[in-house]
Amino acid sequence: MREQVNQMTGGYAPLKHRKKGQYRDIPLPARVKATVDGFVEKYGVVDGYLLRNPKDPSGPLHFYFLQNRWRRIKADGKVQIPEGMTPYGFRHFFASNCLSHGIPITDVAEWMGHKSIEVTFKTYRHLMPGSIGSAAKILDIGLAA
Repeated sequence: MREQVNQMTGGYAPLKHRKKGQYRDIPLPARVKATVDGFVEKYGVVDGYLLRNPKDPSGPLHFYFLQNRWRRIKADGKVQIPEGMTPYGFRHFFASNCLSHGIPITDVAEWMGHKSIEVTFKTYRHLMPGSIGSAAKILDIGLAA
C-alpha cells in the first residue's frame, strides 16, 4: 500500500507516518488474495487502484461509500452480521489475531500503520501471550540444563 484517502481533502495522500513514495506491506491470507485477484479479473483496476468512486471512477473510494454499502448489506438480512460489527472492526480483528498467535508486535505495528509501537502496545497488550509466564518457563528450562 502506498497511499490512502485523506479524509479532510478527499484526495489521495501519502500513508500516515510515511513520506511520499514510501509504502507499507500488509500480509493477506490466501483466501483474501484469491478474492482480490478474482475481483481484479472481473472488474479490472483504474490507474492501478482496485476500489474507485462508483460515481466517478477517476476519484478515490470514500469511506462513506463503504459505510453505506455495509448498512445496506446488514439491512437486507441475507448475511448474518453480528450486532456492533463494523468495517473498522476488521482492523482490530487483524491485529488481535496476529498478536494472539505470537506475531511480533513490531510487525503488527508496522502493518497497522501506527506511528509507534507504543500505540499498538497500549491498544492490544491484553491480547499478547503472558510474557511473565513465558519468561518463567524459559528460565526454568535454562536452569534445569
